[in-house]
Amino acid sequence: MSEAAHDQSLPACPVEVTLTLISNKWKVLILRDLLTGTKRFGELKKSIGTVTQKVLTAQLREMEASGLLTRTVYAEVPPRVEYALTELGLSLKPILDSMQAWGSDYQTKHELPR
Repeated sequence: MSEAAHDQSLPACPVEVTLTLISNKWKVLILRDLLTGTKRFGELKKSIGTVTQKVLTAQLREMEASGLLTRTVYAEVPPRVEYALTELGLSLKPILDSMQAWGSDYQTKHELPR
C-alpha cells in the first residue's frame, strides 16, 4: 500500500474501508474499464463520458495513491500516459462482477413497460 494510504487511518468497518477506496461512481467506472486492460487517459474519458477532465484526473490520482492502479508516463512527444490496475485493483473484480449481476437482475425486474 502506498504511503498516502498509510497516512489516513482506515475505518474499523471492512465495508466502509471498501467504500472509502471505491467511494463514487467514477472510481467504479474506472475500475470497470481497466479490468479489460491498460488504457490511456483519453480512452477512459471517452468510455466514461460525462466526467470532466479535472474530476477524472483527481480520481485517477486518488486511486494511484491508494495502490489500486499504476500510472506510466512514456517520454515521447506528445507524452503518452497509461493506466493499469495493480494486483490490489484487480482483486476488486469479484465485487464489480457482483455489482454487474445485481444491476442486470434489477434492470430485468424493474424495467418500465414500453
